[in-house]
Amino acid sequence: MGNGIVRDVVAAITAGGRSSRFGSDKVLALWEGRPLLEHVAASLAACPLRLLIAPPGRYELPGWRNVPDTRPGEGPLAALEAALRTAQVEAGSIWVAFAGVDMPRLTPPYWEALAQARTPDASAILALDAAGRPQPLAALYHTALLPHVTARLDGGERRLRAAALPELTVTVPFHILQAVSPDALRNVNTPADLAALGEAGR
Repeated sequence: MGNGIVRDVVAAITAGGRSSRFGSDKVLALWEGRPLLEHVAASLAACPLRLLIAPPGRYELPGWRNVPDTRPGEGPLAALEAALRTAQVEAGSIWVAFAGVDMPRLTPPYWEALAQARTPDASAILALDAAGRPQPLAALYHTALLPHVTARLDGGERRLRAAALPELTVTVPFHILQAVSPDALRNVNTPADLAALGEAGR
């Protein structure tokens, strides 16, 4: 991301999942000689405040502040709540770039494309996949959404897609993102996905 954009974006990676489909700790799985976590972190390295939402002491990531999940085991929506709350306390009214640890093809140009799509009224910026579906991970969320996210969690909601308010959401077309960051939305859920990852985009 360019320096003019990252000054008002907080980075957050959720790394508290159970990796049940992967069979081992996906966060530390190696691809191209580095853990998946480090690949995702590199795409957000230019952000001045960087938050790792994970159980205390489980992972170390230089330059990133560990933030415990306030609702352990309740999924990525709860991790987003923790990220938005910390960002609001530390930086006030601000945007949060929220990523999953299983998307190692994310790049700075991907985040820049999302950041450039912001409008004064928006509170969420979501990428569209090849089928035109909004993707709630690897998205931008404004701290103004915190009360909404908390209310949804308190009501029993656990799906991350519930974080974005449709009337306040901007979507970025797939072809735009594919042009600047091929296969950025490709994720790793199983060892087979990881094995196939090297072929993507070649």
